[in-house]
Amino acid sequence: MFGADRNRYSVTRVARILDENRITSLRQKSFEGLKSLFFLSLLNNSVEQLPKTSLCLEMPHLNWLELEGNKISSLWSSSFKNCTSLTVLALRRNHISSIEDGTFSSMHQLIDLDLSINQILHLPPSLFHSLQNVRQLNISNNPLTHVYEDQFDSFINLQSLSMEEVEIPNISIRMFGFLSNLSHIYFKRFEYCTYSPNVRSCKPNTDGISSFENLLANIILRVFVWVVAFVICFGNVFVICVRSCVGSENEHHTMAIKSLCCADCLMGVYLFFIGAFDVKYCGEYNRHAHVWMESLSCQLIGSLALLSTEVSVMLLTYMTLEKYVCIVFPFHPYRAGRKRTLCSLASIWALGFVLALAPFCDRHTFGNFYGRNGVCFPLHSDQVEKPGARSYSTGIFLGLNLLAFILIVFSYSSMFYSIRKTAKSARQTTFDLEVLVAKRFFFIVFTDAVCWIPIFLLKILSLLQVQITGTLILWVVIFILPINSALNPILYTITTSSFQEHLRVCVSFRCMGNH
Repeated sequence: MFGADRNRYSVTRVARILDENRITSLRQKSFEGLKSLFFLSLLNNSVEQLPKTSLCLEMPHLNWLELEGNKISSLWSSSFKNCTSLTVLALRRNHISSIEDGTFSSMHQLIDLDLSINQILHLPPSLFHSLQNVRQLNISNNPLTHVYEDQFDSFINLQSLSMEEVEIPNISIRMFGFLSNLSHIYFKRFEYCTYSPNVRSCKPNTDGISSFENLLANIILRVFVWVVAFVICFGNVFVICVRSCVGSENEHHTMAIKSLCCADCLMGVYLFFIGAFDVKYCGEYNRHAHVWMESLSCQLIGSLALLSTEVSVMLLTYMTLEKYVCIVFPFHPYRAGRKRTLCSLASIWALGFVLALAPFCDRHTFGNFYGRNGVCFPLHSDQVEKPGARSYSTGIFLGLNLLAFILIVFSYSSMFYSIRKTAKSARQTTFDLEVLVAKRFFFIVFTDAVCWIPIFLLKILSLLQVQITGTLILWVVIFILPINSALNPILYTITTSSFQEHLRVCVSFRCMGNH
């Protein structure tokens, strides 16, 4: 951007280009007699510190100073005193770790300030107060621990702000509220873009989940979310209706399946809401993203998705253990009655509600637990997540769910070992029926396990701070996670012999009626 200007100025005014040398120190006397110096470049040298007396005493007309690629560790306020003509200051790729307050207080004409790729931990709150004319500010790639809310208030003419690879845990809309002329901003995370809704261009413009324009960035998933939601809701409502109309020899098992269908149906409702809000914010998502992720609507549908997944996992575990007792201990006196089954199902749902609603109780501990991404599902962990929220989601996905998975695998291993051992001697019709149900149910749980393995892996990788693309998270949340809810109605009802027999009777009855 400045290459052409540099050549023009070097022709019309005095310039010194001392790039790629081995200069290790600068002294005030080094620039004696350079009263007309306009442009000074010391790019890629080994300067370790600037003089504590002003560089501009000998260069009062210095307009452009290039110090990129040196080894400067500290900036002193006295080093730039009286640099009133300076418009460009480039300190990129140094070792700067501290900046004294007042360092830029004399630079009223400064237009471009580059402090990127340094080791700056802290920016004094009033550091930029004199820089009303700055149009470009770059503080990217610094390990900043805190940015003050009013840090950028003085930049009334700022047009471009670069904060790439900078964590801003205390980010707020107030932080960028006074930057009325800001047109371009560059962040580390896409979700930070929601705090600068009036900026024309924000990068990155997607996190793989949402984009600057849409809640769901992927067009395939924008369509797929409606398809899966319809399949889930239709399939599970169909199963509930069929199970209510068709008699069953095991009434308690039917109650559990109906309960599971209700839990699965909630996942479909969750996807319908995501699809609906995607349509609502179509084309202008960034203007509403912050309000959306902080809204009660996002919190509620996120808790609905967590309620659905956790109740579904616990119900599968409960039904597996019921089958385990029937198969492995066929003569055991324990058999769940109606009252015990109802109590078990009610307890599972109660625990599910507790797990889903607990993050609402303590905002200080959990933060915005559900509103950390556009789909309001708390699967991925990152550095800015509150420790309490990270521990809680880890306890659910790698604690409760993994324990359930292990119990299911152990139960079915024991069941099929018992079946293989007693298959030749067993003659009871009831036992044969239990064996058939167990085989079919094993396939159901196997598909659940295949779908949950990516969830476990994704959670582990996120805790290890492995970089995970938002696109992968979106596919997991909208495709892998709900796929069980879509498959369960088929596996529970359509493939059962009782449903097929009832369907044959209905078809035969209709055919006879027509004749």
